Amino acid sequence: MIKNPVQLRMAKLAVWQQRLFMVCLCERMYPNFAYYCQQQQNDEDVKSYKKILDLIWESLLVKDVKINFDLQLEKLEAIIPSVNDDSPYMVYPAIDACQALSELLHSYLSGEIAEHTTKVSSISATTIAEFEMTKADSSLSEDEQTLLPPIIDEFDLQWEIFRLLRDESHDIIELIKGLKSDIRAVATSNIGVFLSN
Repeated sequence: MIKNPVQLRMAKLAVWQQRLFMVCLCERMYPNFAYYCQQQQNDEDVKSYKKILDLIWESLLVKDVKINFDLQLEKLEAIIPSVNDDSPYMVYPAIDACQALSELLHSYLSGEIAEHTTKVSSISATTIAEFEMTKADSSLSEDEQTLLPPIIDEFDLQWEIFRLLRDESHDIIELIKGLKSDIRAVATSNIGVFLSN
């Protein structure tokens, strides 16, 4: 798992800030899952993933909202793709998107936060590294992976989100809504999958 130095800084932020960081990265990985499901002509699983994401955004926006996170985890586990000999490459980024969302849900269930934040950060970077190595048909060490331009871009983006959270001086609700809206407007995943509506 690729580590970003931002992970140590993230651990010092409030729980809601770390969850916001995680949901931002999951939102960016969502097009990978959606694209894989489109390849499989499976719209229902896309809706399920999106619904879980929406509930997590709601949990950050609405104080004391009641959400059964155990149930959401069960629903997520039911849609995690399995790999077989005929699986297209996109099954792997789709599984990563599910693993990241699973970490986020576990942060609500376990009460632990920093370890889940670290894992989501690493999963997103690792998805990119695996994609780049597959494209180039090469194998790189973890140190070499961190030098790949798309990984550097990913780290920059994670730092940018961290700085927004750390320096948060305006309305929290506006910050959350702004991040959600910005990521959804881009509609492009961490590996460049564009989600057309």
